[in-house]
Amino acid sequence: MTDSKSKNNKFTSCDYCANYEYDDDDGSYSCMADMDEDEFYRLLAQPGYSCPFYRNNDEYEVVKHQM
Repeated sequence: MTDSKSKNNKFTSCDYCANYEYDDDDGSYSCMADMDEDEFYRLLAQPGYSCPFYRNNDEYEVVKHQM
């Protein structure tokens, strides 16, 4: 999956998403979000489309928001 910009202009990337998990059996990372075919197609085909399932995996971002 490619990088994209979300609607609020924050940079999002699969590498930093909580849904992007390592699979020990395959030895690779993959997206574990529950997407249908249409959403997956939009994510790959439209460069400006942001993933609706993106969740920041940075715990410090949550703390900064609470301050």
